[in-house]
Amino acid sequence: MTVADNVRAEPPAWWIFDGGGRPHDRIEQLPAPPPWRKFDGDGDQLVDATIPRHIGANAGAALRPDRHTVDLVNAAIYLRRPLFVSGAPGTGKSTLAYSIAHELGLGAVLHWPITSRSTLLEGLYLYDAIGRMQERNDNGTVSNVGDYIRLGPLGTALLDADRPRVLLIDEIDKCDVDLPNDLLHVFEEGTFVVPELERLPDDPAGVEVFTADPGRRHRVVNGRVRCQAFPIVVMTSNREREFPAAFQRRCLRLHLDAPDGAKLTAIVAAHLGQVDDVTRARIEAFLGLHADGRDRAIDQLLNLLFLARSGRDVTEDVLQRLVAPLADESQ
Repeated sequence: MTVADNVRAEPPAWWIFDGGGRPHDRIEQLPAPPPWRKFDGDGDQLVDATIPRHIGANAGAALRPDRHTVDLVNAAIYLRRPLFVSGAPGTGKSTLAYSIAHELGLGAVLHWPITSRSTLLEGLYLYDAIGRMQERNDNGTVSNVGDYIRLGPLGTALLDADRPRVLLIDEIDKCDVDLPNDLLHVFEEGTFVVPELERLPDDPAGVEVFTADPGRRHRVVNGRVRCQAFPIVVMTSNREREFPAAFQRRCLRLHLDAPDGAKLTAIVAAHLGQVDDVTRARIEAFLGLHADGRDRAIDQLLNLLFLARSGRDVTEDVLQRLVAPLADESQ
């Protein structure tokens, strides 16, 4: 349908935007969002509910990993080794980290999303030297250097604590070629130095710095952060690149296959509630799509089911476009 057609024809009831160019108040008809896309302004609060919105509030409890997965998770916890989790998009790699934190009561997951520009220093801490210099120029005084240092997800995970934190290093495939080797020393030693604090006069009281937990600070003594309980590290990979042998040797490797019907039904129920016969049929149809060998993510199925169950007159053609192959360049 073209924009000109939109102007002439009555738009479908589910449309909010109709492309006709005429201002209207149809935004007032927008229904509630999917559970995983709700925002209430409290996203910066550190809470014990460790499952973020994009994962789904009940996903940690609904995830039912198989025996092999549970064995590997426990081995990684016992051995204090990172868990390297691979699998196609939507197989639950990230959810596994949140499930571990949820079940063991280890607080909010420390999430480090990797990009091609990510560096070890970014994961450990950031020092706002420019901000500190600007304050000196504006006021003639300088605040405590700790006010300008914020530990990253990895740095926060290595703070001394009785219980380990769960650290999710997400999509490590995207990293620069040097990052895996840079991580080796930190993983082996469980410690790192903040030079900006190490240069200060010895102070047994240390310096308070910000952490990756919003609103939380921690005292660092003599510029050194040393873990007491090695974090539970989950690194996810879509198997898009090879990693150095030395890096792989220091990790426990786990591959997650695409979920079968029972697991997929449990995931859908965790996000959308009761699964009826119509929804089961759509789940079965989605599983059948994998026969063409092209990847599809569980997120696509959830989007389809949410729209199909919204009570709006969304056509089947639109719904099926939501589960197009991820590598389909025509989409």
